[in-house]
Amino acid sequence: MGIDDYGGGQTPQADVLVVTTNDVPGHRVQQVIGEVFGLTVRSRHIGSQIGAGLKSLVGGELRGLTKTLVETRNQAMERLVEQARARGANAVLAFRFDVTEAADVGTEVCAYGTAVVVSPE
Repeated sequence: MGIDDYGGGQTPQADVLVVTTNDVPGHRVQQVIGEVFGLTVRSRHIGSQIGAGLKSLVGGELRGLTKTLVETRNQAMERLVEQARARGANAVLAFRFDVTEAADVGTEVCAYGTAVVVSPE
């Protein structure tokens, strides 16, 4: 598996900028639209659970689970961007992820931040 299987984030051509900071250097916030989030819940299939259990006996990275979590985070982020775009934003500030177990059947990943309209200064 290549580096793309274990990473995420935006492409340079993204129409909605997503940053973890509270501002964007060289830009001014014109309008605060409000909180936006993208949510997804994923369950693991029985094969990955058995494989993870066996791997935990000898130690090491659980690559299948890592790849699943990356895909899940990317999906949550895509949903956040779709919501921001639909509400008229061109940026999301203070972007974060929240990851929790969902009733012992899966993993809930929420991507959230503040949708804003920014313009160059």
